Amino acid sequence: MATGTERPQQRPGGVHDASRAAIAARHLRTDRWWLAPAGTAAGLLAFIVYSTWRAFANADYYAAPYVSPFYSPCLAENCEEMRGGPNWDLFGSWWGLSPALLILVFPLGFRLTCYYYRKAYYRGFWASPPACAVAEPHTRYTGETRFPLILQNAHRYFFYAAVPVAGILTYDTVLTFRDEHYAWGHMGLGTLLFLVNIALIWAYTLSCHSCRHIMGGRLKHFSRHPVRYRLWGWISRLNSRHMQLAWASLISVALCDFYVYLLASGAFTDPRIF
Repeated sequence: MATGTERPQQRPGGVHDASRAAIAARHLRTDRWWLAPAGTAAGLLAFIVYSTWRAFANADYYAAPYVSPFYSPCLAENCEEMRGGPNWDLFGSWWGLSPALLILVFPLGFRLTCYYYRKAYYRGFWASPPACAVAEPHTRYTGETRFPLILQNAHRYFFYAAVPVAGILTYDTVLTFRDEHYAWGHMGLGTLLFLVNIALIWAYTLSCHSCRHIMGGRLKHFSRHPVRYRLWGWISRLNSRHMQLAWASLISVALCDFYVYLLASGAFTDPRIF
């Protein structure tokens, strides 16, 4: 006799395994649950396409006093000369590719292994799972115990690398208080963009789960460590906005790069505030 709960004819494993409840429907949600993963995938794909183009372009990344955050610090001999800027010839003349490829590995690794971004691209690109209470199409689940996902455990070390990169971008922001002739005491529209960007970069970096754990995750008695407890509390408040900060900082860093590209390519001149 049919009961309406017959298991669909699928290969064993996953949510339709014999050990799971026999629910024929893939999900019971009635809302547009697919909008969030679809929007996430579209946003990440747009950034990937744009950042790949700019990273390999090796052009239009410096317009005094602004340097694109994609190219800072510039560590190869083929970098554009940036007076007082973060161009340090550490790799010499043998590096013939774009210098952006030498530095982007660190912020890219930091974001790629970030807990929020892992959730974002697992859902958006791999449908693992596509959304809460929606069955994923995979028949096996190994978590992050196998290559390459086991490399996600390197997130804390990418955090250590992301902190000095954020420090260098802070230095770049200070340099934006010069004009195109390198005279101090000036400010343009680009300065405002760089100020917003570095604030978001630091907020996103410090809101990282690894940073929160470093501050207080291993303490057994908060009362014995009042300073670390207070820092842990501040970071915890930032951590509650980690997703929003991840997207805001991603957009701001791309916007700063695009602004420098427009200036360097001669599309327009930087409006001066003073």
